[in-house]
Amino acid sequence: MSDSSPEIEVTSSSPDSLPGVVADDRSAKTRQLLGMKGADVKGASMTKIRLQLMKPITWIPLMWGIICGAASSGNYTWTLENVLISAACMLLAGPLLTGYTQILNDYYDRDIDAINEPYRPIPSGAISLPQVVIQIWVLLLAGIGVAYALDQWAGHEFPTITALAIGGSFLSYIYSAPPLKLKQNGWMGSFALGASYIAIPWWTGHALFGELDSTIVLLTLFYSFSGLGIAIINDFKSVEGDRQLGLKSLPVMFGVTNAAWICVLMIDLFQAGIAAYLISIHQNLYAVILILLIIPQITFQDMYFLRDPLKNDVKYQASAQPFLVLGMLVAALAFGHAAI
Repeated sequence: MSDSSPEIEVTSSSPDSLPGVVADDRSAKTRQLLGMKGADVKGASMTKIRLQLMKPITWIPLMWGIICGAASSGNYTWTLENVLISAACMLLAGPLLTGYTQILNDYYDRDIDAINEPYRPIPSGAISLPQVVIQIWVLLLAGIGVAYALDQWAGHEFPTITALAIGGSFLSYIYSAPPLKLKQNGWMGSFALGASYIAIPWWTGHALFGELDSTIVLLTLFYSFSGLGIAIINDFKSVEGDRQLGLKSLPVMFGVTNAAWICVLMIDLFQAGIAAYLISIHQNLYAVILILLIIPQITFQDMYFLRDPLKNDVKYQASAQPFLVLGMLVAALAFGHAAI
């Protein structure tokens, strides 16, 4: 054997010496850094543990929402200044305020995670609660500071982006924290999560480059019902813990199969509604493209999610959500084109 394959040359019977285990170890480290389901904190540094708490994998939809908002404003131009300002806005939406939201949720869900995901940083004891609280406050205050700076750049008389940052942060708090803890209510909690992932970052990006009006607010809230469906998917991974602790997630309330059907109908029908609206404002090409992007989502729903929601939730999201987020951008471009 060549010297370039030392793992294969080892003859020890230890499983750690096998190439498949090496690949699995690399995969586990990647999952840990991204904050994905099944990630372990064993042997991780405090920096990596803090990053895992912020769940970088969840930043992407909100950063994408900023892009959609900029597109729907109809005013975005490709200059270096606009690119840098957009990057700052994505920093606000992703690492700072989504990171804050994810850690806050883990802090208040530590009892549930002790049942469903005991290997996570907080229930495993890899990080102390006071350290978690400090990280929550640092991210929140940094996010509000960046939001205020963006308002100053945009020349807003009323600090729209700061208000959205504070409002979204408050929504995140009442979603996770008692006594309201919106996530205990399946419908209200899931829509709050869907709006946080679609409407609020969209409004922020739109307000940064244009005038946020009632039409965009209502359309993105409508679009957020598709995000509600995505939010329901996140409840399938914790259904057992939710049952034990009396949380009324939709899979607990309606059963796994019925909740899966509710989920996919929400995702598909409200996107179709947006396509119909695009036709009504004579954006026919964008409407056709959006419909074409819905078709593969339906295909993956049948292939994976509806057949076994508990087993295939992550696989379905990985395969179908790219088409959902591309559809968001298509709709945003149509709104921006109609506004010109």
